[in-house]
Amino acid sequence: MANNGVGRNGLAKILTQEKEVDVCHDDSATPVKAHTIDELHSLQKKKSAPTTPLKDSQGALANNLTEIERQKQQLQSISASLASLTRETGPKVVRGDPARKHETPKVTHVHHYSTPTIGVSDSALKFTHVLYNLSPAELYEQAIKYEKGSFITSTGALATLSGAKTGRSPRDKRVVKDETTEDELWWGKGSPNIEMDEQTFMVNRERAVDYLNSLDKVFVNDQFLNWDPEHRIKVRIISARAYHSLFMHNMCIRPTPEELESFGTPDFTIYNAGQFPCNRYTHYMTSSTSIDLNLARREMVILGTQYAGEMKKGLFSVMHYLMPKRQILSLHSGCNVGKDGDVALFFGLSGTGKTTLSTDHNRYLIGDDEHCWSENGVSNIEGGCYAKCIDLSKDKEPDIWNAIKFGAVLENVVFDEHTREVDYSDKSVTENTRAAYPIEYIPNAKIPCVGPHPKNVILLACDAFGVLPPVSKLSLAQTMYHFISGYTALVAGTEDGVKEPQATFSACFGAAFIMLHPTKYAAMLAEKMQKHGATGWLVNTGWSGGSYGSGSRIKLAYTRRIIDAIHSGSLLEANYKKTDVFGLEIPNKIEGVPTEILDPVNTWPDKIAYKDTLLKLGGLFKKNFEGFINYRIGKDSTLTEEILAAGPVF
Repeated sequence: MANNGVGRNGLAKILTQEKEVDVCHDDSATPVKAHTIDELHSLQKKKSAPTTPLKDSQGALANNLTEIERQKQQLQSISASLASLTRETGPKVVRGDPARKHETPKVTHVHHYSTPTIGVSDSALKFTHVLYNLSPAELYEQAIKYEKGSFITSTGALATLSGAKTGRSPRDKRVVKDETTEDELWWGKGSPNIEMDEQTFMVNRERAVDYLNSLDKVFVNDQFLNWDPEHRIKVRIISARAYHSLFMHNMCIRPTPEELESFGTPDFTIYNAGQFPCNRYTHYMTSSTSIDLNLARREMVILGTQYAGEMKKGLFSVMHYLMPKRQILSLHSGCNVGKDGDVALFFGLSGTGKTTLSTDHNRYLIGDDEHCWSENGVSNIEGGCYAKCIDLSKDKEPDIWNAIKFGAVLENVVFDEHTREVDYSDKSVTENTRAAYPIEYIPNAKIPCVGPHPKNVILLACDAFGVLPPVSKLSLAQTMYHFISGYTALVAGTEDGVKEPQATFSACFGAAFIMLHPTKYAAMLAEKMQKHGATGWLVNTGWSGGSYGSGSRIKLAYTRRIIDAIHSGSLLEANYKKTDVFGLEIPNKIEGVPTEILDPVNTWPDKIAYKDTLLKLGGLFKKNFEGFINYRIGKDSTLTEEILAAGPVF
């Protein structure tokens, strides 16, 4: 008989008899507290709970409000935002992702409802799931799972596509012209404001709302504009794409949990139905794209474009209307501050070096693009940066390069299909590739993004004609003249293939976004500069020694020395002389800058060609300014005449 412990062929026998312990388990680790895989998944994520109490309208702590009541109030507000004005009803809204029904909080749904004038629609019979103020991680999941063309790059950024439109559509932007805006806004030749009537806006609004309500889910962001708490604006963005929600999460100011709990009704609402076209047979429509602003209703509607920059710049236009009403100047500028609290504003069109020069490791960045100047000082309007990516390199723009990490959005870039490394030189999709990231991603950003009153106002021009000095000190009237002009010169190909400079003028260095007449912003700028003792400067980052093709571009190292001298105040102590035609005051000496380049005439071998080119540019300035001559500032035309006299004289 075989041994009880040995089986066939000498192998150990498997014991199958019962032992004293009737459950067999691995006791090397504590067992999980779950009986099913769904229970295990539910343990993975901890529920976010409010960390701060909600205050009621009197400011007292509303401890009697439960979490369910809080969410119900929030949903009521969102349903009201999405209400159809034709049917006078809002959708049935509930929080959570419809794809994760078992995770959806058990909150009573909300239906904004009043007596309907028209029968109930199909969309009123369904639930619309609201994905409210999702985190970047949650938005990544939504984008990658549901939005084709969404990928994680090698540095952790979310790469997305904006569809057929890879830039703004200024010709499709409309503003409602009513009794108020007819008198207040800038209309007509040169103005970016193209009119539409209230009825057409309501048609487009209804179209956008119906589209959003037809979806299973919408993304809702409640955020702020303007870092100055006294003058901030509450904005609500309702969109259909995770990409749009993450973009605005980065670009607007992100509220704290306490601020979100007491957010209430927004001051302005965006309905982004960009995946759905407008009806081009509707009055005032010229294409399937329409970006519509109604300042009376404080609403913006987007149809027919998925380019996220429309939301950013649409809100900037709104701030250009709302802030001047509070005697606050809204500015399309970069802004930084020194360690001693000296603030500088940088104005400049594309290619002038605004981003490069306002990003200075010896100074703190307040913001790169949009600001307000109030009685409290300067403040950034935004919570993020929207940087161009074409030909981006770590050596040239290290701060932008390092900011493109987890949480950042990369628009329309091309990357390696295997490594996901981005090729920033590739223009296959568009040349207008962009990155949107929170301002905290910049190491020397000043948080909160506010500062004292500016000491220097720097107007940048890339003069490819080569006749403007590298730096000029401006009088107040000259600052207003050049601010209204918004000049730079780009190199453009002519029909016969020869390249020559082409003058570009953009009022207030941001004509596409201003709402009032340019002279109104210029008058406010001059008033604030005079009150707070700021100095105006015109800095040419373009050509010297001749126009494009014969001269050479002013070295960045020299321009940086000039900017450093402005910041330190040493440039104010220099001796100055006036130039011909433009009457600009130029310094006789700047440390680290060759003296001969300070007066452009010295660098031109052909003095007659210099004079001819100078007169040509002066003529272009005069021709551009003809559109502003007949506009009177204040009760008389004295100020207008002062500004005109500050322009080129010949």
